[in-house]
Amino acid sequence: MNRTTLSLIAGTTALAAVTGFAALSAPDATGTETAAKPAAQRPVERTSLLCPAPSTSDIAETTYTSFTPVTKGAGSGGKAELRSAAEKSADDGAAGDGKGTGGKDGEKTGGTSGEDEAGKPVLTPKEPGKPVTGDTSGSDAPALVGTADGRFAPGWTVQETTEVAAGTGRGLQGVTCTAPDTDFWFPGAATSPERTDYVHLTNPDDSAAVVDIELYGKDGLLKSEVGEGIPVPAHSSEPVLLSTLAEADQTDLTVHVNVRSGRVGAAVQALDDKTGGDWLAASADPSGSLVLPGIPKDATEVRLIAFAPGDADADLKVRLASPSGLITPAGHETVHVKGGMTTAVDLGDVTRGEAGSLVLTPTQQSVPVVAALRVVRGKGDRKETAFIPASRPVGTRATSPANGAKGSTLSLTAPGRAATVEVTASAGSEGGTPVSKTYTIKAGTTQDIEPPVPGGLKGTYALTVEPLSGGPVHGARTLSAAQDGVPAFTVQVLPDDRGTVAVPQAEQDLSVLQD
Repeated sequence: MNRTTLSLIAGTTALAAVTGFAALSAPDATGTETAAKPAAQRPVERTSLLCPAPSTSDIAETTYTSFTPVTKGAGSGGKAELRSAAEKSADDGAAGDGKGTGGKDGEKTGGTSGEDEAGKPVLTPKEPGKPVTGDTSGSDAPALVGTADGRFAPGWTVQETTEVAAGTGRGLQGVTCTAPDTDFWFPGAATSPERTDYVHLTNPDDSAAVVDIELYGKDGLLKSEVGEGIPVPAHSSEPVLLSTLAEADQTDLTVHVNVRSGRVGAAVQALDDKTGGDWLAASADPSGSLVLPGIPKDATEVRLIAFAPGDADADLKVRLASPSGLITPAGHETVHVKGGMTTAVDLGDVTRGEAGSLVLTPTQQSVPVVAALRVVRGKGDRKETAFIPASRPVGTRATSPANGAKGSTLSLTAPGRAATVEVTASAGSEGGTPVSKTYTIKAGTTQDIEPPVPGGLKGTYALTVEPLSGGPVHGARTLSAAQDGVPAFTVQVLPDDRGTVAVPQAEQDLSVLQD
């Protein structure tokens, strides 16, 4: 920090103004008395989440589950609430549109019809450490916008889970509500005749957003003027049917959502006439190495979709992190991804009855790519589909709400070094005692874990995963439900829950006043 020459009078005035001010401490000239300190991890103070409109089916049954882990140092104040995207928060003093869902264990805001009093939040959690659930039915449930601050903000996670008994996209559909952003990649979409895929764009802000949607197929960018400059009005959600953006049928597409102005939440709803459907969450940012965690061990079809955003081609080594270590799938040792083009590879039943995660690494030169897996369970006319995007590591902590006593599988992989993690089952939404258990994941392996269940569980519960030592860990949680013989399921990856943020160490430094 530059030292400013001050007169006695000016120095006295400045001293009164800056006493108690936290400044970054500059190293001493000799380098012996002070040194740079590492950034400290502090709880975030505010979090925003966006949930897309769940379904267009009249027989859809949707459940929302909200959970905030107890975070040390988060303070005692604050609140969280989930509202229709068309409503402003209560702090803005605006009435809503009168639509929403009923709440449980939080504020009761409506009945099974999904209607509530104008301006009332859909869900209002009462305390961190305990999930809150709400449900709605039918095709008119709106997109939701959530905000949390104070002790409710660190790690706040909301899961949207929809069950559709019949029709296009029948099965179990799940998505983790996302934070607003300006750039999203979705490898794994399609405009083929059997698919009905929508990009849902939700704008939480007071001003309109402008979005470009680009579609990349096996031959590169699909020409379309319709996808340019799509307006998303303030406090609204726009579902965009992908087939209206391109004339040709494409089995494998990469969707790029680029926000020119403002910010949005984005997710792709991929629905199939015969093999069910699910939400396709955005892939991790383009990278030379990727991990796609949590392939169900009974998967009958696994399809890899990859895309290299730049002009350079990518050559990737394909390996499966199995319970016994990293193995190379026979006949699929490598995959070549042409720059600007979408590449798809059928891996078949690559897991062969064991837990698995796909690990992609460069064979030589590292070229950034995005990727996702289309996973199918079941056979014949009893198939169900889900998607697994490339995921960031768990980081400091990952959170997975909406778990029941049965039907949840937690999959953890350590692609590099071995790691030790602590998994905690929260209290239940209607009662129960938290339980924690420690697991060691060997290097290069994937372990499927039947999650710990809270003592005396009533209702649903949340899982948190916290690495204790070792290398990076990637995770995913699978929800399963039998549906007239169809193995309905949905998979959500578990990146860091953004509960903390790095804050540079600071201390008082009055050296700025020295002459």
